[in-house]
Amino acid sequence: MLRGKKIVIGVTGSIAAYKIPFLIRLLIREGAELKVIMTPAATDFVTPLTLSTLSKASVIIDPFSKANGEWNNHVELGLWADLMVFAPVTANTLSKMANGLADNFLVTAYLSARCPVFIVPAMDMDMYNHPSTQKNLEILNSFGNVLMFRTKKGHLAR
Repeated sequence: MLRGKKIVIGVTGSIAAYKIPFLIRLLIREGAELKVIMTPAATDFVTPLTLSTLSKASVIIDPFSKANGEWNNHVELGLWADLMVFAPVTANTLSKMANGLADNFLVTAYLSARCPVFIVPAMDMDMYNHPSTQKNLEILNSFGNVLMFRTKKGHLAR
């Protein structure tokens, strides 16, 4: 079902980022082609080397590669993808996505997306229930994004 699908995985600075290697491994096993974007804060929770090795592609953190000076084109990435999955997504990144604050590569790629976007919020319940977070979730939902949540049994649901 996922064979040949081009998927962008966006990872933000949440403790839940430790689960992303498992997701990447599953998607690769199903035949998907992946590109991973990390916010700078995400690198505090899981290393780019780990995600690069598992995804079989370089991880993108900044618009410009510090290693070779190449430019990572967010518009091309938005056109390349059949699907974008942003997980885990912090309250900070939710706010940026909802309000178009493009101060990192992940949000610029999101704003260039022409494909379905799945968003998996990850934060403590007080932050999640705050009216500003709820408003940002409503905004993102109104844009046509698919919001995914963990059930009490640990499964993802819409």
